[in-house]
Amino acid sequence: MHRFGIETEYGFLVEGYGASDQVELARDAVRCAPGLADCWDYSREFPRRDLRGFSVESLQVDPKDWQFERDSKARQSSADTRADRVLPNGARLYNDHGHPEFATRECANLGELVRQDQAGEEFAWSVCQAYAAKIGKRVAVYKNNTDFHGASYGTHENYLVSRSIGFARLAAVLVPMLLARTLLCGAGKVGSESGSATDFQLSARADFFTEFASVDTLFRRPLFNTRDEPHAPESDWVRVHVITGDANMMPSNTARKVGLAQLALDLAATDFVAPEPENPVAAFQLISRGEPFRLIGGKQETAAGLLETYLDAAPPTALTSHPIEGRLATRRAGRRLGRQEISGRGLGHGNPCRTPGD
Repeated sequence: MHRFGIETEYGFLVEGYGASDQVELARDAVRCAPGLADCWDYSREFPRRDLRGFSVESLQVDPKDWQFERDSKARQSSADTRADRVLPNGARLYNDHGHPEFATRECANLGELVRQDQAGEEFAWSVCQAYAAKIGKRVAVYKNNTDFHGASYGTHENYLVSRSIGFARLAAVLVPMLLARTLLCGAGKVGSESGSATDFQLSARADFFTEFASVDTLFRRPLFNTRDEPHAPESDWVRVHVITGDANMMPSNTARKVGLAQLALDLAATDFVAPEPENPVAAFQLISRGEPFRLIGGKQETAAGLLETYLDAAPPTALTSHPIEGRLATRRAGRRLGRQEISGRGLGHGNPCRTPGD
């Protein structure tokens, strides 16, 4: 059984206002959305509980972001600030640290997920149009992952997985795929915001990761997020919360991104042996820059080589629920895609801004 979904934090800018107003502005924009208000049950959320069997006292927050959120938190409760809206199709819209965030409902196949994600784009756009009309200001909404001033916001994926697989196995098999899929699904980025200087990257998010695994998502971000919050019977299920992916404008890249991660999770339930990068965080940044990296043992590897290993292990019928993924999940297609010269054809470039009132 496959169940997955996507949460997209949208870049958000209101004419005449700065970062210190962001939390209140995003809250007010979300309140312009139709849907059931103030009905989300926060009692079933456990963001500080770790999949490895413990809970942390608090989650880390970027000190720069905290400067802008501190006054807002003093004036309003968390529920008021988030301004949750539950939508008729099962999706959810809320304010997440100054960004309107759209969470799709859980989906059973990649085609459905892509349609829900595209519906979320249109809904976020329409809400910002309504807010622009209400305040008489230009409001811009971006489907991207960085403001190029040091702040990053996420496009997170969620996968329902059997708890019997366990943290160690999930991390060992999933993380190398999260790094490798950047070659095919990265949104692209000009320049760098940390690490070595470069003219262009495949990933918009790679600069912002410093840890292999942790429960945090806002600061000292991990490649494997260990938040244990399944939103399902806890004795049976884990919700694998993936935070490394980019926001994609191309529907085929959204499908490919999720399809490849699901393939890795399926392989985690088998005896598949995944290659182990020597330093996964550094490997993510090297892959983003189109460079090779080393595996444990010293062998040099590439993103294409990693992909080929996973696709060689995939059953012939893997991911045929979506035609794009049906073609991708074969040995021949995997080798062809992996060995292509990197070009704009397969990457989700653009992530354009749309501005109500233009």
